[in-house]
Amino acid sequence: MKIINIQEAKTHLSRLVEEALVGEGIVIAKAGKPLVQLVPVGGSGAPRPLGLLAGQGAESPDCWEPDDEVTGWFYPPQDEMPGQAVAEDPKA
Repeated sequence: MKIINIQEAKTHLSRLVEEALVGEGIVIAKAGKPLVQLVPVGGSGAPRPLGLLAGQGAESPDCWEPDDEVTGWFYPPQDEMPGQAVAEDPKA
């Protein structure tokens, strides 16, 4: 972590921004007292490791089977749909 006084930060701002973008820790201080930290927007820019939680999840054997209770929320029975007539079977 690099601590820089405000006056020096004003003079070398573009260089400090470049250093922060490659991961260098930059703290701007006034009279030796740390005030703010210069960090890139959106994180460090370093690649994130894939598969960090691989193998730690589990699903039940029937998790992909249709659930009548939940299906009813999206597809109500035809006789309960408002404003629609239910067609009768002509063979009956």
